[in-house]
Amino acid sequence: MTVYHSSNVEIEKPDILHSRLKLDFGKGFYTTSLLFQAEKWAERFCRGGGEGVINIYQLDETVWTERRILCFETYSDEWLDFITACRQGKDVADYDLIVGGVANDRVFNTCELYFKHYIDKNTALDRLKYEKPNQKMCIKNQQTIDKYLHFERSRRR
Repeated sequence: MTVYHSSNVEIEKPDILHSRLKLDFGKGFYTTSLLFQAEKWAERFCRGGGEGVINIYQLDETVWTERRILCFETYSDEWLDFITACRQGKDVADYDLIVGGVANDRVFNTCELYFKHYIDKNTALDRLKYEKPNQKMCIKNQQTIDKYLHFERSRRR
């Protein structure tokens, strides 16, 4: 399966050390199987005057049967609880790979209102039910990266 990671540099050997804390699915290496989404993320680097690089990898599909996977099919109560905990630095999930919806601008705005207690959980979930989830994959540990993720090439925007 082809997956993409947008950055301002080519990343032949991804590692967990350079991952930031308090992201949607916690610390990990984030990819997507959706090229248009990777292109959109790469544009962010270009807008800031930098260079956008789309790194292209093959994700060995045996990962789906050999590793512990958490999949969020929709923006759900469980998804909202999970990203809330992760964004607060309470990343305690014991998974190798987490797959779920990405917080686009509208989703992010709804989540921010919820995180700041301007709206309650039911209101947030009601707003999110109208959003079609995009997709991101977070590889949570170096062993999974090293075994299942293989760099192919990069492309500059």
